[in-house]
Amino acid sequence: MSIWWSLHLRRDAASVPLARRFLLGTMESAGVDPDISFDLSLALSEACANAVEHGGEYDGTSGSTGDGRDAWEEPSATASGQYRVTAYLDGEKCRIEVADSGPGFPTAGGPHTSKRKPGSGLPDPQCASYPPVTAEEGRGLCLIEQLADHVHFGNRPGCAGAVVSFDKVLKRREGALLMVS
Repeated sequence: MSIWWSLHLRRDAASVPLARRFLLGTMESAGVDPDISFDLSLALSEACANAVEHGGEYDGTSGSTGDGRDAWEEPSATASGQYRVTAYLDGEKCRIEVADSGPGFPTAGGPHTSKRKPGSGLPDPQCASYPPVTAEEGRGLCLIEQLADHVHFGNRPGCAGAVVSFDKVLKRREGALLMVS
């Protein structure tokens, strides 16, 4: 069985724990090992917090927002007031994607993709540049890279907004009742 869900959330701090709890409930039901569930929920929390903080209004000066809207962005609503979280559990892998309608990532150098050998415990040498030790923010994307096996940071094609997607190989709890396959 595969599990797939998508949440359309307001850019509000209260939406972050909601998305995390939804993911943790799904992982528990699917029999995923608690350590893997924790890693994915922490990575999801960081991605959602970034969407809440940085996924705001886009002035359209460097791209179009009107013609390239997704179906989840109703023109009558403020598209900048929401973001989307999508999760897929299929077989031995979980993929999570968080998309917003803000200005997106800087385009210099193109999208960033990171691959680590699952379970290696080694940091990815391509990790986004680390902030200074005294910085109070800016560690979220690096944390996501350390918690997931494959990460992609990019912009939504054809319109404004950032997309953060990440995958992780799943391990199962002993005696789990529901197995995703």
